[in-house]
Amino acid sequence: MKKIIIALFLLGAGMLQAQVLAERERSRVTDEIQSERFTQLLPKLMDRTGIDMWIVISREYNEDPVLRTMLPSTWLNARRRTILVFYRDQQEDSLQKLAIARYKIGDNIESAWDKEAQPDQWQALMDIIEERDPEKIGLNISENYGIADGLVKTDYDEFTSALPQKFQDRIVSAEELAVGWIETRTMREMIVYSDLARITHEIIEEAFSSRVIEPGVTTTDDVVWWMRQKVTDMGLETWFHPTVDIQRSKEKLVDHITAFSDENGSSVILPGDLVHCDFGITYLNLNTDCQQMAYILKDGEDEAPKFLREAFAKGNRLQDILTSNFKTGLSGNQILKKSLQQAKEEGLKASIYTHPLGLYGHSAGPTIGMWDQQEGVPGTGDYPLYENTVYAIELNTEVEIPEWEKSVRIMLEEAGFWGEEGFRYVNQRQRELMLIPTEKANN
Repeated sequence: MKKIIIALFLLGAGMLQAQVLAERERSRVTDEIQSERFTQLLPKLMDRTGIDMWIVISREYNEDPVLRTMLPSTWLNARRRTILVFYRDQQEDSLQKLAIARYKIGDNIESAWDKEAQPDQWQALMDIIEERDPEKIGLNISENYGIADGLVKTDYDEFTSALPQKFQDRIVSAEELAVGWIETRTMREMIVYSDLARITHEIIEEAFSSRVIEPGVTTTDDVVWWMRQKVTDMGLETWFHPTVDIQRSKEKLVDHITAFSDENGSSVILPGDLVHCDFGITYLNLNTDCQQMAYILKDGEDEAPKFLREAFAKGNRLQDILTSNFKTGLSGNQILKKSLQQAKEEGLKASIYTHPLGLYGHSAGPTIGMWDQQEGVPGTGDYPLYENTVYAIELNTEVEIPEWEKSVRIMLEEAGFWGEEGFRYVNQRQRELMLIPTEKANN
């Protein structure tokens, strides 16, 4: 039976209220999911990448980004020097999860070091390696992914100095294994993700409503800080500071550099404005990243002008083009190229900058463009699309609006899942502009 991780309910005059799990229950769910990932996911990833021993080394307060995703819920940081060893024996179909540390790491990773018997931690690790004689020793060293490049120089130097010569040429980059671990979602994680995307949408819907915005009074910064406070009050976190910005008829469309910076400043929201937000939250180790848009109704209007509705539909169309080109095995750069070419053929002025999403907001996996790299992204853009992965479908299309004598930029971002049955949004997507009435328009 599906477990609902986040319970949402509406109370009073349509005010959004949300109830998230208490800390103790969050801890239980987090550890159960992590156990499933270790037992069901990690062996498959090690087989896929051909790495039979994966060693992850970190010290307290300087944690490898991968190790942070492996710590139990009651460990907020590593302790002293924490060394994890995962050994995969395909013939025995077994996976050993060991910690060369004074403590076991929660219920999933057993301590394999008796300091009284062997005072030298590095030698204890070498004994494990000698006994198992792995063919490939994966270390978190990566040129392309910061998330997979968590082994610091001091630990690398000490490790290689202690490693017997016969194993030196068995060291390989664990980049593909680390990225696979970070990017791949389990079924239970996707249940959580659906609820998390839903609560993200609900917060935006309330922010873009007359309960928060009073046209002519409320500023974009007011909305930003309302969103931050809302998330804090709910017991959640934001993984980046939200932005809220405006496009209006009498102001020139800003360039991409300005649009993607924090230099827009705060503006009073007025009737006739096209309002946009960029917002994401963190819960149960997962992250959302969402951009949606609203229109401030003028007096006498009960819907957005047709030209803005048509422009928004072009943003949805660009989403469809991009996601229709997803195919397992294609690289991010291949998907980007095909999508931009198709958009151009359909007369869309498109920009695509879609990124992996999951245990981190800007996560690891295939990069499908960056706003300033529309010809492709070397390295991360060459990584292939795998199933059971999540992406922030992030893009924009610039549309000429004769009525405003300028162009507008329809900027959208939604969490999307790629799996065995193809693409789907994690929890729907915005299909029309949200409407915010003015006081007169609401009477």
